[in-house]
Amino acid sequence: MAGTLAACGSSDGGQGSGDSKTVTLVSHDSWAASKDVIAAFEKQSGYKVNVLKDGDAGQAVNKAILTKDNPQGDVFFGVDNTLLSRALDNGLFQPYEPKGADRIAPEYRADQGKHRVTPIDTGDICVNYDKKYFADHKLAPPRSFDDLVKPQYKNLLVTENASTSSPGLGFLLGTAAKYGDGGWAGYWKKLKANGVKVVDGWEQAYNEEFSGSAGGKKAKGDRPLVVSYASSPPVEVVYTDPKPNTAPTGVAQGTCFRQVEYAGLLSNAKNSKGGKALLDFLISERFQEDMPLNMYVYPVREGAQVPPEFVKYGPQAKDPETMDPAKIADNRDQWVKSWTSLVLK
Repeated sequence: MAGTLAACGSSDGGQGSGDSKTVTLVSHDSWAASKDVIAAFEKQSGYKVNVLKDGDAGQAVNKAILTKDNPQGDVFFGVDNTLLSRALDNGLFQPYEPKGADRIAPEYRADQGKHRVTPIDTGDICVNYDKKYFADHKLAPPRSFDDLVKPQYKNLLVTENASTSSPGLGFLLGTAAKYGDGGWAGYWKKLKANGVKVVDGWEQAYNEEFSGSAGGKKAKGDRPLVVSYASSPPVEVVYTDPKPNTAPTGVAQGTCFRQVEYAGLLSNAKNSKGGKALLDFLISERFQEDMPLNMYVYPVREGAQVPPEFVKYGPQAKDPETMDPAKIADNRDQWVKSWTSLVLK
């Protein structure tokens, strides 16, 4: 989830990973952490943190794979369960099991035999709706995948390109989990016929096209349905002054797909010692409890506390679609190819 950038550490242009006193984190554009939390790590570890943001999650993963022999940093954060096999199959990470890994909830763990990645956060990719639009039109908001293809929701939904965007891919996988190998393509044909709009990435979909977000209102967005996250509504509350009693956006609970994000020590990291210290920190209680209101994701560490406004306005989906990472690995590229020819052509 996009939050507000609050910490960058040193600004040595990404050259710091060869300096034993600097550890470089490579991530997607949505990385954010509180300044005091990063400062605490720097004081405790003796390493300066340099953050290098590299576009949407899909772009960042692809670039990390292309530069793996001479990586831009030491740790990569932000590869999720939809793209995990691509990173592992391309040898992006070296094994390391961080201190405190036993505190990670078992359902989020992956690659247990080799420990090449560590779960850091989780969230649900879901359709969000603009409450005011549906109230004004005296129309009940959609609740499920099935609802989205009904005539009353024609030309209302914007989603992201499944080949370039992590939530776009997650939404596609959610439909594949729901309708199966033989049914998802037919579902997308109906969705296309019902006027779904596809844009490149989450920022454009949520902050420009969606009528319910603060950014979308400014941009005069006209789509009251958007593929985003179950944790998006708190953003619309936290950054509004004065704070509303209820979030202006809601979540269609029957459209959710569970996402897990991982971090790992890059295979040719120049400062692997600093990288290991940073991975230890990313699953520490301090960092895990800082994440919700910075990146709008849930912690994976058992016992980590979540802020009350996050629980109130952005609860996790009760019954999200999920998919075995092995099935994603076997089908993802073909599904995306089929989806592209079906929806974009």
